[in-house]
Amino acid sequence: MPTRLKIKTGDTVQLLSGKERGKRGKVIGAFPRTGLVVVEGLNLKKRHRRSRRQDKKGEIVLIPGPVQSSAVAVVCPKCSKPARIGYQLAEGGRKLRVCNQCRAAF
Repeated sequence: MPTRLKIKTGDTVQLLSGKERGKRGKVIGAFPRTGLVVVEGLNLKKRHRRSRRQDKKGEIVLIPGPVQSSAVAVVCPKCSKPARIGYQLAEGGRKLRVCNQCRAAF
């Protein structure tokens, strides 16, 4: 069963645990079924790439790996602190995400 993922692609998040704790980055991809997010510049993995043409050499490329969504917190754009996310109904029945610390909608 898919879980409710409050983190969306394009959000700025801060890592809460792991060797890169405290670092911030932008979410590149979110996978609600597995509860994983991919953050730009964090949890980098080495990928060995074979040469495609004879004149080019193979190389080692750093690509971001997935991180558990419970290990990151969304950074509020207004107060710029990592915060939990809540929901609020706006006029017209639209659902807005709200920072639970400063109550700013985004």
